[in-house]
Order: sequence, then C-alpha cells, then structure tokens
Amino acid sequence: MQKIHLKRTKRINDGHLWVFSNELYENPKKYASGSIVELYDMKDAFIGIGYINPQSLISVRILTRDPDNIGVDKEFFSRRIKDALMLREKLLGARDAMRLIYSEGDFLPGLIADKYKNCLVLQFLTAGMEAMKETIINLFDEMLVPEVIILRNDGRSRTLEGLALHKEIVKGNLNTLPVINEDGILFEINPYEGQKTGFFLDQRENRIALKNLIKGGKGLDLFCYTGAWSIHLASAGAEVTGIDESEKAVAQAKKNAEINNLQDKAKFIKDDVFAFLKSESQKNEQGYDFIVLDPPAFVKSSSRIKEALKAYRELNGICMRLMKKGGILATSSCSYHISREMFIDMLKVSARDSGRRIRLLSLSSQSSDHPILLSMPETEYLKCAFLLIE
Repeated sequence: MQKIHLKRTKRINDGHLWVFSNELYENPKKYASGSIVELYDMKDAFIGIGYINPQSLISVRILTRDPDNIGVDKEFFSRRIKDALMLREKLLGARDAMRLIYSEGDFLPGLIADKYKNCLVLQFLTAGMEAMKETIINLFDEMLVPEVIILRNDGRSRTLEGLALHKEIVKGNLNTLPVINEDGILFEINPYEGQKTGFFLDQRENRIALKNLIKGGKGLDLFCYTGAWSIHLASAGAEVTGIDESEKAVAQAKKNAEINNLQDKAKFIKDDVFAFLKSESQKNEQGYDFIVLDPPAFVKSSSRIKEALKAYRELNGICMRLMKKGGILATSSCSYHISREMFIDMLKVSARDSGRRIRLLSLSSQSSDHPILLSMPETEYLKCAFLLIE
C-alpha cells in the first residue's frame, strides 16, 4: 500500500473525511485513480487509510483511521455494510423503502444504497468506490438477496471523478415497478428514471409531520415531482394542487393519487413553478391554507450562493403573499452550500419583502436514514422549515 503525507491535518484530525489536493505533500498525479493509500502527517504519524483520485479536487477520501485495519477488502466492506444495516434496523425497523448506505454518513464515502421493497439501487459516485463495485454488489446480493439490483451511476459527481455516466440493471428486471408503503400511503417507484433513485427518501419524516399538522384546507405542492407531499396531505383531507415542469413526474403523480383513490383530492399540473406563481400572484389573493415549497438544489457550488439565495427569496416571498393568515408554509432547501443560518436569514428577508410576519414552528433536516457526520457539514444538506404565516 502506498503512503502519502498531509501538510495540514487539523480539519482531518477533527473528523473530516476529505483531503484536498493542496493539502498533500506528494503530487497526487503519481498515484493510480481509485487506489488505496495510507495517510501520514509530516512527522510520519499514521492518520488513516483512504482511496485517492488525482483527477479530483478531493484527492483522498478516508475510509478508516484504525492502523490495525489496513485491509480494505471484502471483509472491511462487509463489516461497514452490516453496521449500516443494523443502524437502520434500530432506527426504522422493517420498512418498504429506506436509504441503507449514506456515503460519508456511514463511513463509506462515494457509496449510496437505497431499498424499494425487493429492489436495491446502488450509486458508485467516486473512483475509489467504482474500483470496489463488484465486491460491493456481491455483498449486497448475499446479505439482502434482492430481486432487482440497479446501478444509477448517472450523477454529476462521477463526471468530476473522471468516470463515465451510465445506468444498468445488473440483476432481475423492472417489468413490474415496486410499490412502497409510506405511513399508509402507496407510491409506485421507478428507480431507473427520474431524480435521485426515483423517490425523495430524505423528506419522509417531514412529509409525515406536515400531514399530522394539516387537517383539511386548500394548498399547493410546488416542485411536486411524483406527488409524495400532495398525496400525504390529501389523505388527511386537504385539497392539493401539485405543480411540476416534468411531464413524466406529473403522470406518475397522477397514477400515485389513483393508487390511493385520492385523485379527487390531489390534482397535478405540468407547469413551470415560477410562471405558475407569477400568474397566481397577479390575482392578488391570499387564498391558500398551506403551501409546500420543495425546490431542487439551486446551487451546486459556493460561487452560485448569491444567485441561489435570490431565487429562494423570490419563491418564498411569493408563497407568503399567497397565503391566508394562519396558513402554514413548508419550505425546504436541499443544498449543503446554503447553511441553516443562510436559510433562516433568507426566510426573514422573504417575510419582510412580502409584508408578512412569520413564526417558525419547526426546523428539521433529512430523515434519520441519512445520518449526519457532525465533523462534516457537507453531510447535512436538507433544511425544512414549517412557518406560520401571519
């Protein structure tokens, strides 16, 4: 195993798992992409073991800090996967759908694993995990014996790693799509298409919390995707209109409403959300009892934060103006570049601009099967606020 030295170690010693290229003493280009390296400080004291990619700004991602556990092999990955599965069993018990592996949050940087009934979706996001792909697929097949295994290796992060984008079914078929039960609501999932791995598992606990808060009334679900928020709220007696610009997503949302016999309560429209809100705001009515605002990540890098905050302010300000007094706005940001403090400040400015007073009922993050590593702020990306609009 090759050695490499760090010029600066404080952030790493505090528990962060990413080593950037300018923190390395040696030239990372001397190392093979995806190869395992031992990390040392400049006094040659052991720090950890990780994999390296000379093509990436994040040159090394740490897998272990145990000097006695230098074999990053099948047994190593077997232990890590078993630990993650045991945590989900403790947190969630038996569920139709959950995130089984959350990358750095489960000390397996670059690996995502999602379960939808008997279908397993894997994402290998980095060169180091790509190098262990066959081993990891075989381990999951042995442990879970899923009927279907899908690789969704089509995320932007693979491009940054110098990896090709592709999707494939490596076991079974999708002739019948999985239908999951989330708190009594059924959703048909297409794990081969659409955003993420076919469903937003990270908002599960927030959806259920809002359903328990909203008992009837009329509202909107903006950027509704396949209708998860809408259908939960409709099941509680609300009348919801979901808006999304994706024709496929709207078609799936309508189907999910029909599966639950809620098509009279949950309606879906294909439209651009900004255009829809502009049209609604011109009516100058405060007619909605609740609005769900769950947009995609507006910012992919720190250089776009200012632009993203402007878009968030515009959307939230319009939503606040459209709501009845005493209405509830459930608003989210899924970009880790937008901190909690930035998010709250943005909401305060939106309220000022809209002429409304707001009270924060709750501020939460992603579901518990997306564990947050406190030494890595990047692992906490989701902010979801429930606001009372005055």
